[in-house]
Amino acid sequence: MKAHNQFLLSGVAAIAMLANAVPAMAQAAPADTADVDDSNTNEIIVTAQKREQNLQNVPISMEVVSGAKLAEFNTSDIKAVMNYTPNVFVQSTAGNDVIYIRGFGSPPANFAFDQSVSLYVDGIYAGRNRQAQAPFFDLARVEVLRGPQGALFGKNTAAGAVSVVSAGPTKDFEGAITGLYNFDHKGTDFSGYLSGPITGTLGARFAYKIVNQDGYIYNRATDHDDPEIRSQLLRLTLKWEPSDNFDYTAKVEYGNREVIGGITVSSPLTSGQDPQTTRYLERSALGDEGNDNKSVMISGVGNLALGDFTLTSVTGYSWFKSKIVNGFDQTIPNSGGAHTANSVYNAFPERFDQISQEIRILSPTGRTFEFIAGAYYDKSNYTLEQYQGFNIAALNYFGRIDSLFKQKAESWSVFGQATVNISDAFRAIGSLRYSHTKKDGAFASRLVYGPFALRPISSATGSISEGNVDPSVTLQYDIAPRIMVYATWGRGSKSGGFVSNTLGTTSATFTFKPEQSENFEAGIKSTLFDGKVVANLSAYHTKFKDLQVSVYQPATSSYLTGNAAAATSKGLEGSLSIFPTPNFDISASAAYSDIKYDNYPGAACLASQPLSVCNPAQTDRTQPNHVANNNLAGYPVAYSSKYTGSVTAHGRFDMSDDLKLDITGVASARSKYFNSDNQSPIFGVQGGYVKLDLRVQLADQDDRWHVALVGKNLTNEKTVGSAFNLPSPITANPRAILYLEPTRNISVEAGIKF
Repeated sequence: MKAHNQFLLSGVAAIAMLANAVPAMAQAAPADTADVDDSNTNEIIVTAQKREQNLQNVPISMEVVSGAKLAEFNTSDIKAVMNYTPNVFVQSTAGNDVIYIRGFGSPPANFAFDQSVSLYVDGIYAGRNRQAQAPFFDLARVEVLRGPQGALFGKNTAAGAVSVVSAGPTKDFEGAITGLYNFDHKGTDFSGYLSGPITGTLGARFAYKIVNQDGYIYNRATDHDDPEIRSQLLRLTLKWEPSDNFDYTAKVEYGNREVIGGITVSSPLTSGQDPQTTRYLERSALGDEGNDNKSVMISGVGNLALGDFTLTSVTGYSWFKSKIVNGFDQTIPNSGGAHTANSVYNAFPERFDQISQEIRILSPTGRTFEFIAGAYYDKSNYTLEQYQGFNIAALNYFGRIDSLFKQKAESWSVFGQATVNISDAFRAIGSLRYSHTKKDGAFASRLVYGPFALRPISSATGSISEGNVDPSVTLQYDIAPRIMVYATWGRGSKSGGFVSNTLGTTSATFTFKPEQSENFEAGIKSTLFDGKVVANLSAYHTKFKDLQVSVYQPATSSYLTGNAAAATSKGLEGSLSIFPTPNFDISASAAYSDIKYDNYPGAACLASQPLSVCNPAQTDRTQPNHVANNNLAGYPVAYSSKYTGSVTAHGRFDMSDDLKLDITGVASARSKYFNSDNQSPIFGVQGGYVKLDLRVQLADQDDRWHVALVGKNLTNEKTVGSAFNLPSPITANPRAILYLEPTRNISVEAGIKF
């Protein structure tokens, strides 16, 4: 017990230190002292182009969120990044949470999709959502890169990339521990870290986060607040620097995250979204609804100086095991009607492992010609089971169908980027990457029990071997000191794949093609008045070809997975940060996006289309209203708002020589958007909203301790991440199923730093 207590007290929450380490509004002040540019505290150092660079010198539309900023509001996953990064949306579902950038992302229904927005954790590619549930604690920063990043990041970055950088060992011994109690979720969150030198050449950092909280939706069947979260996250980082010419950093992360209960509520199909915070869902034959996920991520990064050049090796291993169990509400809140047993429920056990290796060489900077060149390899195995149960009174049917999907994947690529400094002010940058991907997949389903197979029993096999070339060209010009303009053209790609969990899949429908993107972008980045004002603006035009989609069809209660022909997104993105005094700063960012299908033949019918245009019950393919003849050219793409933005303000007030008060407020906003696949103008529209977060913190001047009151979604906006129509005869009463996002919650926090 003594050892256990020492363990709890010894570690975790760099957030106490980070929260006041830099001005809270500096979009991304790094937590690792190695990332701080002492010449100007408002400058942000990033590694978006595989080198340490000032954010204002990087010719990419990107946002950076510091670990301190995320920790201030107790962030535990990628969703909170939306509050600070316009044109980024994370869709909440019972399957995979999906990141969309500029309206493009990989739908969650097909579990085997590679993501169009790739996630990298300390340089390791994490193409599946459950690989990255553990890393969101004790961070240095999160870099969000908009638009294709195929040349340098490479793997499946057709729409953009998110790079998560964890905090590293410090030169001096330090530590922190923070405890939080959430009044609305009725639970605790403890985090902390220990960091410092072990020997003259070896440093270490140990961090942990332990969460035990209830949810925000009352389940009347279980007398329980869903979803209950129990998670333990651990990370150990070692950095060895035996000489000035060599260093090696090794990291091991372990995550154990259990979610008990779901986030769905029932709603009528005949009215707009007005989600309630109650549900009635009993335990299904497959067990309690929720998600049990265990993950491991190991990385090793070595840097060797070869004269003026640097050779870098990035080695990664990732593993996870997960099981999702879904059920669907059978009572509409406040309807007064009797409930029935679960009519449809499913479960998705998953297993995944991946190894990866990257080698790259960097030339010295400050010369006429600079370059980066490298090679990458990864290999992965993925297994997905699906248990689908039906209890349909209208059909007098009770049965279950299982399916099994297996995939082996292997990819390699070579890449390079060259910069020609034509003058001190003018630079030309060219990048190129060739990637080759090989995948083998197999699918099979079987009737476990039931009078007959409610869905077709089928099997499929497939093999993919493909190559993609992703180039980019950028011109960059300093029109004045600390004012830079750029123009870039680039392409990105995402590999093809297989339909993993749609019952009835055959070899003929098993494989879908790769998708490709092309991006034109121009922007200006400026730092004015000795760093007191930072203003950036960019315009873009992104076009996707063979966009991979998976759309729910209520008429058949199934998913249509394949390739849409083309879609285009165009818009503006801007940010402004002002630091008028050392004690006050304010930042604002906003985006306008216009995204539509250019051509989408054979698309599932939208709810807004009359039956004379598209009728899912039409069986005669020669008729113009047959689904095969439907085309969504000119229609908007779901899950995309025209306007997004956020404002963050921070002020510090010195109460005395010993005490200070910090107040940070965040307002994040989105205009309305379709959040159902069929784009129902009735039940499938999330109205525009503004969410307000506030943190009020009292601390000593040296940040050795703090207490804080933290409020999230203070106006209690009830927003829906996703919606779909649960149709008859699956349920006796057709209804909309809404995935409700967290409502208002208020916490008290205390922490110490030593």
